[in-house]
Amino acid sequence: MREHPRHEGHSAEPLPETWTGRATNRAQWLLAAAGAGCVALGIELAVDSSWSSGVAALLMSVVGCVAAGLLILFGTLAFVHVAVRVEADCLEVRCGHMGLPRRRIQLAHVVGADFVPRVSPGQWGGWGYRWRPEMGTAVVVRRGEALVLTLGDGRTFTVTVDDAEAAVRVIRERLSLLAPPGPAPA
Repeated sequence: MREHPRHEGHSAEPLPETWTGRATNRAQWLLAAAGAGCVALGIELAVDSSWSSGVAALLMSVVGCVAAGLLILFGTLAFVHVAVRVEADCLEVRCGHMGLPRRRIQLAHVVGADFVPRVSPGQWGGWGYRWRPEMGTAVVVRRGEALVLTLGDGRTFTVTVDDAEAAVRVIRERLSLLAPPGPAPA
């Protein structure tokens, strides 16, 4: 996790029109390598096996190794990194190299944004796209700071991202611009 300077109060700098942030977990490349190893083992069994020990057993071994390897490989590559983009009217979260899964949240549906200095995969039951009834939905790719959105229906959405505090400032500013003006003083 990278350290970012903490800004106390409001800064004189104008907020960016589009804020982008990322978070990466290099440890998941090890899991992806294990998945690739399973796929390679399945291919090795299919190509170099004599098939004399029984077609059904060997076929199940090959299919099992390849299927498990692909699930591990693509399941981990989808959450090696996350990219967050805050625009004038929405927040978009894209996972992995293909940008899938993807979540787009209209800022009109957001009632609050908070910075959480420490979120861990253990709190959410692991890495990835997570849902827990008592906590809401999250995209957790690494341990560290996170952005937590409170949605109008009471649900929450958490995403681990570098410099989440800046994202919170940008979202709060956007929310104040989207808020309808209050009643005029009498």
